Amino acid sequence: MSEYDPVDPPVALTIAGSDSGGGAGIQADLTAMTAHGVFGTAVVTATTAQHTRGVEGVHSVPADHVASQYAAVAGDFAVAAIKTGMLATAEIVETVTDSVADADAPLVVDPVMVAATGDRLLSPAAEDAYEDLIAAATLVTPNADEAEVLTGEPVETPADAERAARELVALGADAALVKGGHLAGTTDSTGNNVVVDTLVRGTDPDGGVDIGRFESPRIDTDATHGSGCALSSAIAARLARGELLHEAVEAAVAEMSEAVRRGYDVGEGPGAVNPAALDHGG
Repeated sequence: MSEYDPVDPPVALTIAGSDSGGGAGIQADLTAMTAHGVFGTAVVTATTAQHTRGVEGVHSVPADHVASQYAAVAGDFAVAAIKTGMLATAEIVETVTDSVADADAPLVVDPVMVAATGDRLLSPAAEDAYEDLIAAATLVTPNADEAEVLTGEPVETPADAERAARELVALGADAALVKGGHLAGTTDSTGNNVVVDTLVRGTDPDGGVDIGRFESPRIDTDATHGSGCALSSAIAARLARGELLHEAVEAAVAEMSEAVRRGYDVGEGPGAVNPAALDHGG
């Protein structure tokens, strides 16, 4: 008989929807967490009829069952970080906000409102319900389209991204990372096309902020399905491992280039990112 030799990894929790196509949502979240040496637990908020070409339908889980799933996980595991993804309805957003209120763990809010295909995933009421959850967030990670929904202002340039991130911090989030994948083309000092992600962190009660910009090479592909899920999960996993916020964001942003470059060529659509390719640095 072999000796039992268990490992004791940090535990993270994803609260998000299921992607039947496997490229985003709970499926991408758990893969990214595993790639970072973190044990992933899950609260499912909705199931989707989804593939690489788009979203065919969404079926929400009853809010009381979302609360029950959360209570089951929180009552058994020492959850060291939480991330939220697609929350489907205003009632679920409010339920999740109430559930995590007393959590002693960093909270990464990925406000999944617009799919990479352009499909709107939430009702206007659900979008409006995000304000209290954002106020509770350690970090909120919208793409440009979601930042527009949250702030009511166009987000088309890195300067717009900084303004939107500042507004989200003013709403109460400790920090905001506005992802640059959907922004107009930006070049670095050598003329290469890059993605610019903008991080704004609140530094004091009087409104002071620290601003960071992370440039990554733009990969020549449309296969970015699941990129936001993988990135927010990678950040949450790093926070669960005890990394500081700025370092966790910087490392996760840098490693996403490899996840996109080595994406999955599956399905009849553009494909999906590869969370298993994340180089988590040990």
